[in-house]
Amino acid sequence: MATVNITIDGKKLQVEQGLTILEAARQANIKIPTLCFLKDINEIGACRMCLVEIKGARALQASCVYPVSEGLEIYTQSSSVREARKVTLELILSNHEKKCLTCVRSRNCELQALADELNIKEIRFEGETNKYKLDDFSPSIVRDQNKCILCRRCVSMCKNVQTVNVISAAERGFKSTVGCAFDLSLAEVPCTNCGQCISVCPVGALREKDDTDKVWEALGNSELHVVVQTAPAVRVAIGEEFGMPIGTRCTGKMVSALSQLGFAKVFDTDTAADLTIMEEGTELLNRIKNGGKLPVITSCSPGWIKFCEHNYPEFLDNLSSCKSPHEMFGALLKTYYAEKMEIDPAKIFVVSIMPCTAKKYEAARPELSANGLADVDVVLTTREAARMIKEAGIDFVNLEDKQFDDPMGGATGAGVIFGATGGVMEAALRTVAEILEGKAFDNIEYTAVRGIEGIKEATVVFGGKKVRAAVASGLGNARKLLDSMKNGERYDFVEIMACPGGCVNGGGQPIQPSSVRSWTDLRAERAKAIYEEDANLPIRKSHENPVIKKMYDEYFEKPGSHKAHEILHTHYIVRENYPVKE
Repeated sequence: MATVNITIDGKKLQVEQGLTILEAARQANIKIPTLCFLKDINEIGACRMCLVEIKGARALQASCVYPVSEGLEIYTQSSSVREARKVTLELILSNHEKKCLTCVRSRNCELQALADELNIKEIRFEGETNKYKLDDFSPSIVRDQNKCILCRRCVSMCKNVQTVNVISAAERGFKSTVGCAFDLSLAEVPCTNCGQCISVCPVGALREKDDTDKVWEALGNSELHVVVQTAPAVRVAIGEEFGMPIGTRCTGKMVSALSQLGFAKVFDTDTAADLTIMEEGTELLNRIKNGGKLPVITSCSPGWIKFCEHNYPEFLDNLSSCKSPHEMFGALLKTYYAEKMEIDPAKIFVVSIMPCTAKKYEAARPELSANGLADVDVVLTTREAARMIKEAGIDFVNLEDKQFDDPMGGATGAGVIFGATGGVMEAALRTVAEILEGKAFDNIEYTAVRGIEGIKEATVVFGGKKVRAAVASGLGNARKLLDSMKNGERYDFVEIMACPGGCVNGGGQPIQPSSVRSWTDLRAERAKAIYEEDANLPIRKSHENPVIKKMYDEYFEKPGSHKAHEILHTHYIVRENYPVKE
């Protein structure tokens, strides 16, 4: 590894050749402020907050894009650097809607934090400001251009990582904006609602559609039986909203907090994840045995489903017809559970707490209904759930652990790992393997499909049958995988998740600033906690879940039955990208 000798603020360093000044400074624990920078996603030097002085250079340079070289002398805190940063920040603030007290990102805003760090007490450049209409027509995402600082992180995420490309920069100078083509709303373009744009926004220009008022109203309605279910990825991230370390498992505290909010029952979506494996695994086995259309592609991620409907309609027949786990659970609650508890299904109000903004869009799909009722009434993100807990004055960190409620709270480790990329695949293989071999296995960890790589492949042999599997996370990687399949690559089973790293990195998860996100892999830290929970559970295979066995015995008869298809399965549609308005 080639190295170079440089000096930063008088500190002599030997660093790897090819690093930027920003990376070298970080390795030496020398802080340089950033705003537009996001490692491997947005490295464009646009905001000019990371300016440094280089001996012999004619002007200050953006450290995030300036490579180190032998003998470089760098000053990060000279008077000219400090003044340039302050002026730049004041100019950004002069055209920013400064409604911090009512902003969803207050106290978790990178612009606000920088103003504090740089000791900004007044703004010298007051003048004309742009005024934009609020784009709140999407069921998932609100776009507020009045808060946008033109960092272009969302543009890079949407275009380069997710390859959805529905938002971009337009105009020049003072008229510069970030928005959709033809000045359309996010609801009118082929947005997948994945929310990855929200997760990288440094301010409140992008946020989830807040549905907490609907839940408070339901909780206050004595006529309703209000139940809540939580996705596996929520339990390993919600603690971050209360200052706990990234990847802290908070399952028991989360259940306790939700109970205190007043929900009649707190259920685990993992139970329905186990049910999904039974239905999806049966679907896979039937297609393999009967010459059905392969590969079977998972249907758990609504962002991926919408991406497929818009961009790869030729693969719609490959999609598993299974509803996603939380929609399956909603359908169960308004059918099986309603009958068992003798409750009118119309009086059951189902709230899903998800790591995902696309689940909000999914819950509004008309085909996802049981008994003529929407399977899920309201979807809250992890962030919204945390806001409700804070609003109720609950001391989350010091709560005692509580168990999920019966009769729908029993889940296995297989259900838990749905939260990480490769988890659905591994959970399915644990069950399919034993069905094909006709015996139980002690070694049930399929590590080949684990990890944060964008595309993973594995081949396993069960009962003399070779099962070729592929896993993709992030829609850009999904595009690569689907294109390879169009060109002849063959698989039997494919898992695709819209968000890079899977649900643990969903668009509804706690937002970490770029100073953390750029140097800590949130996907790996949260996934580690997911696998720890799996390893600690007594039952780790979906088909061994006694709650699921009882459901089939009492209600569905068997996986893939007619009744199961009526309640637990769905269909998909071809969607135009930019439909012509009449």
